[in-house]
Amino acid sequence: MRPPRPATLFAAATTAYALNVGLGTAVALRLVDTRRFRWVHHALYVGTSTLAASAASTLLWSDSRAGWRLLPAALPLVVVSQVSARSRRHPVVALSAAPFFASSLARAIQEQQHGVS
Repeated sequence: MRPPRPATLFAAATTAYALNVGLGTAVALRLVDTRRFRWVHHALYVGTSTLAASAASTLLWSDSRAGWRLLPAALPLVVVSQVSARSRRHPVVALSAAPFFASSLARAIQEQQHGVS
């Protein structure tokens, strides 16, 4: 069994991140009530972190360099878990990872189009 294409991992990580931000935003705006289901946001966070680590690991086993663009997202992903979700800093920290997810996905797609695996 061969490993997944790097672009697939970056797409999965970015999608999980976007879903997590979307859910967090919906809760903050009181469009969704997750008081009885807080674990969903936590599960998305763990999934996002795991997928981001998997995508970044492509630096070790593929020719892709997109992982370099995702590595800085590790800092806000670690810090956000230490910042109260009720504080104003929580969404700021969470959103500070967005440029790294977007940039790494764009790079991975570009590499795939040029035959880098």
